Amino acid sequence: MTNRNTSLTTMTDPRSQYPQPPFDKQPQDKPGFTDKMDPRPDHGEESYVGSGRLQGRKALITGGDSGIGRAAAIAYAREGAAVTINYLGEEETDAQTLKQLIEGEGGTLNLMPGDLRDKGFCRALVKEAEQVMGGLDILVINAAKQVMQESIQDISDEQFDDTVKTNIYAMFYMSQEAMKRMPAGASIINVTSVLGYEPVPGLLDYSMTKFAIRGFTQGLAKQAAEKGIRVNGIAPGPFWTPLQPSGGQDQESIKEFGKQTPFGRPGQPVECAPAFVLLASQEASYMTGETIGITGGMITS
Repeated sequence: MTNRNTSLTTMTDPRSQYPQPPFDKQPQDKPGFTDKMDPRPDHGEESYVGSGRLQGRKALITGGDSGIGRAAAIAYAREGAAVTINYLGEEETDAQTLKQLIEGEGGTLNLMPGDLRDKGFCRALVKEAEQVMGGLDILVINAAKQVMQESIQDISDEQFDDTVKTNIYAMFYMSQEAMKRMPAGASIINVTSVLGYEPVPGLLDYSMTKFAIRGFTQGLAKQAAEKGIRVNGIAPGPFWTPLQPSGGQDQESIKEFGKQTPFGRPGQPVECAPAFVLLASQEASYMTGETIGITGGMITS
C-alpha cells in the first residue's frame, strides 16, 4: 500500500484510498491466510487510532484472527477493551501475530480456537470467555463459511450443513448463552452481508444464511431490549480478506474483485472497524435492531 493515504481521519478520495483491481490470481487452501494475500489486507495495524471509547469492556469475537474480525479486535483493543477471539486451529499463525501486536501495545488478547459447528463448543466458548475476562459486554458473531458453487446441484450435503451450522446455528447458540450473562448496556453485533439483501447465484447457501442473520438480529433485538441489551448488524460488501482466495470466490472473480461497486474496489477490513466500535459503545445507546451497510455504494434495502 505504498504511497497510499490509509489514514482514517485525513480526507481522501475513497476510490483511490486502497488498492483497486485488477489483482493477481492467488489460490489458497482453506481457511486462507493474511500473509499470503497480495496486496496484504489493512486491518488497522498502522491506520486505526483508538481514543478510549471502550475502556474496561470485555469483547468476544468469532473469526477474529483475520479479515473483518481481526480489524474489530485491533480497534476494540485500542479503544481499551479486553478481547477474546475464536478461530479454527489451522489459523493459529494469524492468531499469534495478532496476539503479538495487541499485547505488544499493552492490550489484552485471549485466544480460544475451536470449531463453531459444534453446539457444545459454542456454549463453552461464551462461558470460558466470560470467566477469563471477568465479564462479557460485547459479542461479535463474525465467523462465516462461504464457498462459491455455480449451481445448486454442486452444493454437497456436507457444504450445506457446514455453512448453516457455522453461519446460523453458532449465532443462535452463542447468543442464547450470552443473553444469560450479559449486563444491561451490553451489545451483540452480527455480521450479515450485502448478499443478505441481494443474493448472487454462485453463493446460494451463503446468501441464504445472511438473510437469516438479518431476521435473527431484528427479532432478538426486540427480546434483548427488555434487558437493556442492544443487538445490531453490519452488512459488508466485497471485502479483501483470506475468505475470498480460499474458496469464497473463483480465481477469475478474484482478478476483478470489488470492481462492481460504485467505488470500483473492494473494502479493506479496517474500513469496518469504526462501525464495530460505534455499535459496541454507549454512543449507539439508541440503536438496536439496525444493520449498517458498509458496501462501497452497493444498495442494502
